[in-house]
Amino acid sequence: MTRRCNYVASNNALVLTGGGARAAYQVGVLSAIAKFVPRNHATPFPILCGTSAGAINTTALGCYASCFQLGVKKLEWVWKNLNTSKIYHNDTSRVFGHIASGVLASFQADYANKSPHSLLNNAPLRQLLNSVMNFKRIDNNILRGYLSAVSVTASSYSTGNSISFFQANDHIKPWQRAKRCGLPMQLNNEHLMASSAIPLVFPSVKIKNHHFGDGSVHQLSPLSPAIHLGAKRIFVIGVEQPKEPLHSNENNPHPPTGATIAGHLLDSIFADTMSSDLERMARINETLKLIPNSKQQNMEGLKHIDSFIINPSHDFNAIALNHYQELSLPVRLLLRSAGISNDSESSIISYLLFEKNFCSELIKLGFEDAMKQENKIRHFLNLSPVNI
Repeated sequence: MTRRCNYVASNNALVLTGGGARAAYQVGVLSAIAKFVPRNHATPFPILCGTSAGAINTTALGCYASCFQLGVKKLEWVWKNLNTSKIYHNDTSRVFGHIASGVLASFQADYANKSPHSLLNNAPLRQLLNSVMNFKRIDNNILRGYLSAVSVTASSYSTGNSISFFQANDHIKPWQRAKRCGLPMQLNNEHLMASSAIPLVFPSVKIKNHHFGDGSVHQLSPLSPAIHLGAKRIFVIGVEQPKEPLHSNENNPHPPTGATIAGHLLDSIFADTMSSDLERMARINETLKLIPNSKQQNMEGLKHIDSFIINPSHDFNAIALNHYQELSLPVRLLLRSAGISNDSESSIISYLLFEKNFCSELIKLGFEDAMKQENKIRHFLNLSPVNI
């Protein structure tokens, strides 16, 4: 019989960032945490917030919130059996056909019904989500008390705002802040497709009258959804990684290529805002310590938030180059035309390498990184040692 995690505060939140194939690392960390949670217990994270590929992982956990270990095992199975063709078309006719159709579409009249342009067509991802996601489970888990809220953040290309679509208890209300807001919504695959639409790489998604893309693009405050949904303790699995030289010659005399610069832009989108937001939250916590408790009660909107962040110990880009040849020839040719090869400094490869060997290596790295911090994680989540 499934049991609620009564040993865990109901205000624990899990925040997963984006990064395409890099999100496999998150699954490794979660797999380690699953070993700390007693069997058949509910999730230790009643509040789940995700962006981009992290939105897919958090929503999957929300579907199995009543049994955390089962949810993580199913998620790990999908990632370990993944290949690029399940995320985007990678055969010759459809790779270059998609690009050709985009070029021809640019000559269409303004009144024509146009499709969004992109480098790759991620229609297979929608099919994969249809086969593995059961959104009805989220409602059931909320009603049964296993889950408090699930949030999926996407960026509106129409308004430039960061929109957090959330499904939650009735007591959680919508919010509106500068350049960001939270909207109650029955989550579905279109929200996940929108949140994970990497700029220029995957097509935008239309929801109602707005066009949406990757949630990391306009996300100035990635911790905001979790806080608005009631979090007092936030566990973050990030993507900020150590920079490892890819070549022996560190003093490269050549200027960075366009592909290298594009990779830096993606890294900035997915990692920099999280670091800034964590720093801002730490300053607020320090400021609140200087204010008497009696006065803090009258300060609406400000509260102390504990956080724990785990980042990878190795460079995803260096790992990705070892698996470059696993990409299909048409995709490699496409990347080569953009100046990206197996000796490239660009990090774009690590975002697009949805191959099981690469993903399995990131899962292993995430698991090892989390196990090294087992005691700290147990203490933060108030997880006592599991009886064997």
